[in-house]
Amino acid sequence: MPNAKRLKSGAKAEARDKPPTRPTVADLEGESEFAQLAKKHWLKTSKRATKVKVKNDVIKKDIWDVLEKDAFPYKSLLVLEGLQTLESYLWPGYSEDSSNFHVLLIALITNVKARERLETWSIFENRPAEFSSLFTRILSMGLDHTLALTIRTQLLNFMIYAFQSLDWTSVRKECAPLVSIGIWHNLSSETKRETTLGQSTQLRKSWKAAGKRYDSADDTTKARLRFERAWLYTLTLDFIRLLHDVNSTREHVLYCERFVEFTSDLLSQLPTRRYVNTLLQDLHILPALRLSRMFNDEDNALLRDQCALLSHYVHFSIDDQTGAQHSRSEAYDRHCAELAKLQRVALRHFKEKLTVLALSNYGSIDRRNELENLLENLTDDELTRLASLLQLRTVYPESVNVRVDRSFLMEVVLSTFEKRKTFQDVARDLSILPTEESLFDQSLLRTDNYDGSRPLALPKLKLQYLSVGDFLWRSLVLCRCESFYGIRKDISDVLRRLKPEVRRTGETGFSGSSRMALPISRPSILEVVPPLVGDDKPSVVRAEITLDFRRLADRIRREWDSLRPDDVVFLVAVDATAQNALANGSSSNISEAQKLGLITVRTAEVAQILDDKGKSIRDPSAYFSGPNRSPARKMQLRLDPKMYKADMERTSRGKPDVYERINLIIRRSGRENNFKPVLESIRALALSEVPLPSWLHENFLGYGDPAGATYKHLPNRVGKIDFRDTFLDWQHLVESLPGKIVEPGFEVSSSFGPPYVLESLDKTPKETFSKGSKKRRRDAEPAMLAEIETYKVSTYKPPNLGPYPVDAPKLNKVRFTAAQVDAIMSGTQPGLTVIVGPPGTGKTDVATQIINNIYHNFPEQRTLLIAHSNQALNQLFAKIVALDIDERHLLRLGHGEEELDTEGNFSKHGRVESFLEIRDRYLLEVNRLAASMGAPGAHGNSAETAGYFNSVYVQPTWKKFTEVVNDENSSAADIIQAFPFHSFFSDAPQPLFPSEDDRSAVVEVAEGCYRHVSKMFSELQDVQPFEILRRDRDKANYLLTNEARIIAMTSTHAAMRRTEIASLGFHYDNVVMEEAAQITEIENFIPLAMQKPTQGQMALQRVVLCGDHYQNSPVIQSLAFRHYANLEQSLFSRLVRLGIPVITLDQQGRARPSISKLYQWRYPRLGNLPHVESLREFQTANAGFKYDYQFINVPDYKGRGELEPTPHFIQNLGEAEYAVAIYQYMRLLGYPASKISILTPYAGQRALIRDVLGVRCANESIFGMPKIVTTVDKYQGEQNDYIILSLTRTSRVGYLRDIRRLTVALSRARLGLYILGRREVFETCYELQSAFEILFQRPDKLVLSTGEMWPSNRILAEEEGTTAPNEATMEGVEHLGQFVYEMTMSRIKQLRAEQGLPAAEPDDAQLKPIQEADEAQYVGAASDEEDEVQEELPQESGD
Repeated sequence: MPNAKRLKSGAKAEARDKPPTRPTVADLEGESEFAQLAKKHWLKTSKRATKVKVKNDVIKKDIWDVLEKDAFPYKSLLVLEGLQTLESYLWPGYSEDSSNFHVLLIALITNVKARERLETWSIFENRPAEFSSLFTRILSMGLDHTLALTIRTQLLNFMIYAFQSLDWTSVRKECAPLVSIGIWHNLSSETKRETTLGQSTQLRKSWKAAGKRYDSADDTTKARLRFERAWLYTLTLDFIRLLHDVNSTREHVLYCERFVEFTSDLLSQLPTRRYVNTLLQDLHILPALRLSRMFNDEDNALLRDQCALLSHYVHFSIDDQTGAQHSRSEAYDRHCAELAKLQRVALRHFKEKLTVLALSNYGSIDRRNELENLLENLTDDELTRLASLLQLRTVYPESVNVRVDRSFLMEVVLSTFEKRKTFQDVARDLSILPTEESLFDQSLLRTDNYDGSRPLALPKLKLQYLSVGDFLWRSLVLCRCESFYGIRKDISDVLRRLKPEVRRTGETGFSGSSRMALPISRPSILEVVPPLVGDDKPSVVRAEITLDFRRLADRIRREWDSLRPDDVVFLVAVDATAQNALANGSSSNISEAQKLGLITVRTAEVAQILDDKGKSIRDPSAYFSGPNRSPARKMQLRLDPKMYKADMERTSRGKPDVYERINLIIRRSGRENNFKPVLESIRALALSEVPLPSWLHENFLGYGDPAGATYKHLPNRVGKIDFRDTFLDWQHLVESLPGKIVEPGFEVSSSFGPPYVLESLDKTPKETFSKGSKKRRRDAEPAMLAEIETYKVSTYKPPNLGPYPVDAPKLNKVRFTAAQVDAIMSGTQPGLTVIVGPPGTGKTDVATQIINNIYHNFPEQRTLLIAHSNQALNQLFAKIVALDIDERHLLRLGHGEEELDTEGNFSKHGRVESFLEIRDRYLLEVNRLAASMGAPGAHGNSAETAGYFNSVYVQPTWKKFTEVVNDENSSAADIIQAFPFHSFFSDAPQPLFPSEDDRSAVVEVAEGCYRHVSKMFSELQDVQPFEILRRDRDKANYLLTNEARIIAMTSTHAAMRRTEIASLGFHYDNVVMEEAAQITEIENFIPLAMQKPTQGQMALQRVVLCGDHYQNSPVIQSLAFRHYANLEQSLFSRLVRLGIPVITLDQQGRARPSISKLYQWRYPRLGNLPHVESLREFQTANAGFKYDYQFINVPDYKGRGELEPTPHFIQNLGEAEYAVAIYQYMRLLGYPASKISILTPYAGQRALIRDVLGVRCANESIFGMPKIVTTVDKYQGEQNDYIILSLTRTSRVGYLRDIRRLTVALSRARLGLYILGRREVFETCYELQSAFEILFQRPDKLVLSTGEMWPSNRILAEEEGTTAPNEATMEGVEHLGQFVYEMTMSRIKQLRAEQGLPAAEPDDAQLKPIQEADEAQYVGAASDEEDEVQEELPQESGD
């Protein structure tokens, strides 16, 4: 992505003069019409709270008419939303007497908030009666034909948003009656309804209960119930009317698109699907849609794609009442039952004309064309009668204006009885390898320009799922689309950089260059292996290409050499004449692919890489220099067999051979190019029907008792657990269990020290069996298990493990808080544990202790440890290594192990090496032991011989010794004399035994020595398989499946290797997931399903999710997939929304209390650990600064604020200069560079700050570079003592309005936080008020305390409200820059004097603040290659 420094002045001016599509500060603060109206009526400067009085004239004339005149422009609605019109004026002033315009404005602005992903429903929570009134009025107005379709579309949007927010009680209360069983009053006939009710007794009961409720109601309530049960029916009929309206307009199409989205949403969640699906099928919504004029208009491709998605949900193979997903055989049996019904009716009533149909087998009549031919003999009346006998609707109300003619009824019958693909069939046939057709498919291209104004034909990740298979199907579709979006973006970027051109010979050449692509000649096909039995495509297709490295820089050449087997590359055909045709205007319908000159894309996998002589390259570095250096490589590839077969068939029909035209190979960076194994894993899961554990199944889907999966509600709750070193002392134990009774065990009567074994005296819940109902019981309080929990505490003396210091166990030293202990206790028990960890509250320590407790209490169990990033996983793993866990049982999978800062190597290869090292070390010890015992023979030759030595010599010797110990007459001296290993332990700390008069102590030491010896033989026994196995791969797999008990990997690695790991027979009992809120839901799910079920059940016993849904969600690049499809949803955040009980850690130990207040408003119960108030580093001031945190207002610098030289690449030179000046100032005062980080929300600003640092600091030893300059999103999970934060935006808040991102930004600093931004932009933002109100209590100009060096001795508390020593206020960046410049000059002179150098005038050109004319200095500070690897943050809507 290009930096601003490479744009010409014209481009800068263009970026500056581009009219904004979204509100700016001027719109919200200036003299705009709405801003003045807000100041006059609801944003008054008076602090006194006054009751809002809404004037209808203001609503109608000053707001509604202005909006209506311009057709309700979205920017104007955004201005009203930004002016807090809803929360400060419309809703406080709403009553039942409010005008319709008032109601409509509330709906419009609510939709704006939903589209902007802002919190909405909490605004209405305080007035439930008024909200119910408002909701009813919106429902009524949605059916009002006198309203313009544009307005009714907005009201439908409101309902879509409401049904997506059923986790809000107030919203759920209003929505539920609209989709209840009462809507079946609208079925086509009494017979149809009775038949449907007869499917289950529960349905009949529900119907009778609804009838009784209606009969007992008063007239007003009856009217409301009639309206609720008729609302959806009336709305659907109106939709069908609009579909067939001959005078349809664009507004008709937009409304119908939204309605199809609405119905798809209703059918995609069981509580709303249960009765709605029957009604929609009865109304023939799909046949009516397919036969409509609107559907068949070639311009309405989106509507057709939406219809396909709606059809998927209508016919999804699931029991609408119980939620049980049908297997493929069950689905087919149901289909056959429907066909049997058709045959019976045909034989009974139309024997003469439909005898063939009645006697045909199912396979011959479930195809549409065959069935249509058989029905052609029927007259129109007979076809109508057949439909009636099949209980299919044959008439509509006259107002609908739909002709129920022969073609309509034929479509209804055919669509009812035709065989359809199941979602498994669709998933199996879905190609996961992109081609030019799939990359540039219109349905995918449509997502590029998504702004929320129109729906998309995409499934959504929602609060609940129909089944696990439904969730996997949605995830597969969305992840595939997101992957293809990224691939297309990368290929397009490469082609733009390569600049295809037509050469004189007529061939395509490239005048530019890209590090991610190389021109090649056509691939040669080496081998086409015949299909496997039962398949119709080749089993393997191998091709070879030649790569020319001669013109590549060394760094880029190394990158190409780093390609490994199974890496995915793209073979591309580019024809530059397509661009010329576009330039000459030869075609008006040029696709995006043709605009780029792209003709063909084929996906291939690297099989092996050969040198120019055809030898396989194992070590690329050996070919990089020296005699083996070669300018060429031969790369053997595996092509997609299915696509190759299709290509050859196309060629056989006379079409050009696509492989003849391929002239380019494109690669992608490794972290982005793992799409193929991930998609294969998701598809394999979708096809395998892998079950979830029964105790987790309902909660995962979003049904049942929210607390049903927690340990207190499970029958396998462990009654007695050894918490070992969790509690440091008795007082800590009691403090950690507030509100609980702690009783010492029977053998003691007073407090005692650790370790503590806790036994719960509460009754274990009995196992309950679900009745099949999946009704969400949200409002029901879970039954109380006991009034007060009681724990009986006992202890034991830890065994002596040996005489050497290394034998002593490593103990926990963290004094856990009560909330942390609650989380640890829950995580140690079976079941689901969800831990919310605000910044600095010790989530990692809690997760580590849970793993430690499980490891020691359940030695037969294995734990899978998952994290979002390698960095987080390594932090967690490093803490586990520091605990009392045997390193033999630790395994780290994935390449991130290379960054692990521990002494041991915990990768598979490293663990195998470690086992062999252990063997060698212990075999030497065995030889030494044999010598000390006088046992002849080569006992230390192998682990096997050592085992014989143990059984023949050591164990019998110890048995004789135990006889002496068991003799009651033996004294301590006798035991010491009989001890057989004196010589062996002669190198242990002496004396080995205590004073002879303490017999029990002597026995304890002797047993400890034997434990040391036994451990040695035990570990040698574990090593023995590694002596037998010969292949490294077998050793590594044995390690994974048999030896390791704690296996760590990233969520991405789990997704990539799921099939491979499961096929090895890998099994595990527990999953602990760190950073769970940052992991996409499918990557949350895959670690739960990485083993094969046993007898149809998963062995999983525990799932522990640690995260913070108030911080950043998973990063999804495309706005369409992130916002519309909700692909950014994590399982963690969804479980929180569902009301699953969570444990929230409530004391932070990272930041000063004053800094933590900036984000404590997000966590109402968040307090501070004692050390952040008592330790001196938190009490002393930051040297050179008056305040420990400060917001610094940065006005336009040289007449400029923010710039956007390319879309979504936002920069602010003034803030970049200011940030670097603060950094320079801190370095001059002695602050270590490693303690300073510079953050910004935008990748463009990060690049600019790096450039300024590169020019100003990188080559100056007195400054150097800070620890890191990165984006806020990349820095989640990290911290530093001092943070400089550049907010960048000066026109509007941007996506920092997402308070999750702001929470991350404000919570990274421990001791100092200095925020650079534009005050007027942020102080009026409603969502951010809580934080910025605190920030703006201090001056918005940087206040220094000059004349001191780091570290300071000033105490902050003593200076509160007073003037700091040598206080100086910086008026702006130029002032600070001059101040830093003078300090720098002084410092340089001082250093030269100290070194005895002459006081020569230094070249200070690079030390002064950069002038406007000096911006050329940034050119070359970063290369094009660095631009290319800039990671992108999620795009903003409308940016």
